[in-house]
Amino acid sequence: MAVKTTVTELPESRVRVAVEVPPEEVERRVHQAARELGSRLRIPGFRRGKVPPPVVIRRLGREAIVDEAVREGLPRWYQEAVDEAGIAPVGEPDLKLEDHPDQGQPFTFSIEIGVRPRARLSEYKGLEVGRREPHADPKLIDSELESLRDRLATLERVDRPAEQGDFVVVDYIGRTEDGPLEGGEGRDQLLELGAGRLLPGFDEALIGASAGDRREVEVTFPQDSPEQLRGRTATFDVTVTEAQAKRLPEVDDDFASEAAGFDTLDELRDDIAKRLREADERAVEREFEQAVVDAAVENAEIEVPEQLVHARAHELVSETLSALERQGISREAYLRIAGGDEERLAHEAEPEASAALRREAVLAAVAEAESIEPSEDELLKELAPLAERDGRKPEKVLADMRRRGTLEQFREEIAIRKALQLLVAEAKPIPAEQARAREKLWTPEKQGAEGSSGQLWTPGSAPQGPEQGSAGAGRGGRRNPRS
Repeated sequence: MAVKTTVTELPESRVRVAVEVPPEEVERRVHQAARELGSRLRIPGFRRGKVPPPVVIRRLGREAIVDEAVREGLPRWYQEAVDEAGIAPVGEPDLKLEDHPDQGQPFTFSIEIGVRPRARLSEYKGLEVGRREPHADPKLIDSELESLRDRLATLERVDRPAEQGDFVVVDYIGRTEDGPLEGGEGRDQLLELGAGRLLPGFDEALIGASAGDRREVEVTFPQDSPEQLRGRTATFDVTVTEAQAKRLPEVDDDFASEAAGFDTLDELRDDIAKRLREADERAVEREFEQAVVDAAVENAEIEVPEQLVHARAHELVSETLSALERQGISREAYLRIAGGDEERLAHEAEPEASAALRREAVLAAVAEAESIEPSEDELLKELAPLAERDGRKPEKVLADMRRRGTLEQFREEIAIRKALQLLVAEAKPIPAEQARAREKLWTPEKQGAEGSSGQLWTPGSAPQGPEQGSAGAGRGGRRNPRS
């Protein structure tokens, strides 16, 4: 059931949304909360988990139950209010909750939050934008061949002191001032010298060592080490049992056959060049998309308050940290490595945030100007790949999105994507060299004097956004008040 909203526009691209949750929705949530709490209560005369909601409310008090109901219902009510108000939030919401309602009364709260700025469009169709030709860089081909050589390299024992790039087989045992280092002992360990994988100072201490040599290596654990070791000093007694040198294969037809199953080296180089060219074609497409959007942004009028930029910058930092955590890198570890805190990182991300907001504003304005409203059939088509991966029907995924309150956000994301596709389809690609030559001739004064449509943008001159290669087409993520 949709909540009722009233939107008041505030300065600096902010709004206040007054939200009213109908009485019947409040009571539904109250009874739901009472049932959940009742399942954990033991009350004489009732079986465990079978205590009726009215009994739970009398036992615990209506205020406590309403408090739980609001806590559970607020995220959904917030999402419904955002959809109902038709806003694209930026940054964290400032929520103000009114007193808990009496039975039969609505629950009210307000949201104050930054919203995506509005763009006043100028020219956005038929823009002439530079587009380079895809190619395979010969240096990258050589680099790929060197990587293949390295993967097929063999190790040979050498009777000489170990050098940079060699491998050594060692036994070691570590200790600190408190005694033996937990987990700091190893036998027959193969170490590569100079690869940057060892503790700082470990490589250098073993360069020049021969089989049978013993070395005492003192190291200080860096700041990205486990907390119990961070900054501590340890000494390792190391015995070198063997030195080995890497032998790289010759780059010839035999190498091409062993590395990738080709008859000749020329065939292998052609295959690498083809794959590199295909990858560059995709890169050219992404560059052109972004350049087209940036050209439309340049023609539009957009006011982006500093406060809004800073809020979006914090979102970008938060998204980055969350992505790193999914890869196993904790927020704390990354901040230590980066040598700063989230506030400093947000300040550094402000140029990217400003560019992203401007692109999103223009794409949203284009979607509105072109009346781009994805139908349910179009949404189902977009959801088909996701549904197939999950082994579900697109209709079921769509119903789940509607139930969770994320359908409207998804619908707008598709509209924004279609707006981007329209801009790119209508744009007129010109050689990058021609675009750069025109750009050199263009000045603001000349635009005013000649009434020209503005500077021509090239992939090289387009400012990079946070996605590095996408046009920043998505709207800002909606912030859940409990996230």
